[in-house]
Amino acid sequence: MERKRVRLALILISLAFLALFLVMPVLAVFVEAFRGGWPAFAEAIFEPDAAAAIRLTLLVAAISVPCNLVFGVAASWAIAKFDFRGKALLNTLIDLPFSVSPVIAGLIYVLMFGSQSLLGPWLKSEGIQVIFAVPGIVLATIFVTFPFVARELIPLMEEQGRGDEEAALSLGASGFQVFFRVTLPNVKWALLYGVLLCNARAMGEFGAVSVVSGHIRGLTNTMPLHVEILYNEYQFAAAFAVASLLAVLALFTLVVKSVLEWRYADEIAATRRH
Repeated sequence: MERKRVRLALILISLAFLALFLVMPVLAVFVEAFRGGWPAFAEAIFEPDAAAAIRLTLLVAAISVPCNLVFGVAASWAIAKFDFRGKALLNTLIDLPFSVSPVIAGLIYVLMFGSQSLLGPWLKSEGIQVIFAVPGIVLATIFVTFPFVARELIPLMEEQGRGDEEAALSLGASGFQVFFRVTLPNVKWALLYGVLLCNARAMGEFGAVSVVSGHIRGLTNTMPLHVEILYNEYQFAAAFAVASLLAVLALFTLVVKSVLEWRYADEIAATRRH
């Protein structure tokens, strides 16, 4: 009886925290976004600066996610399937963005590519602008998101071992055939899960992008930066309207994440049975 009471109390506490810190804030975003009705919401979304921020956010995600996909697959395959010098170091460096503040990451790129850096004068002479432009935003986003794919694949690949790949090689398969017909099908759900998390973080990144963007309206503002500017200018309805798009993205990510976790769990269970 006492255990049931303790379990019930823990469940109620958990639900209360979820309602207070998760459900209520999300509902508040949508309530404020539609407080002025659909016309005001549509005006805030299709306003030129907001539309430019949405396009830039999608562009940055469309560039950074595939880059991290290639890196994550390559790094995971190398770490899980091969032995080489520096393997432990590579495995550790993948976690670097988790331990470094995104703001610090942005400052690093400013020091590397800013006008006062060693590369700054040469870049300027070549007509290349990295900081306060799209390339800097993409670089900062890639830095903060590159662990997500690798961290989903490495544990699964290590648990699966090398038996399937070695069997395929012994039957005469080439390296590319082994990867596309053996390795990739075995990790497809984990790969999709990592890509999903990477995309969500890329679209919602604020700290690193804020440092390198320059906050140029209509040019270098992503959706999170645009929300901050609108809120600081007391345009609350417009700020919440744009924020609601990010909230929709978060909810969509949560649903797909739950589906992938279910498939991912089945994949791991099948691997262990095998």
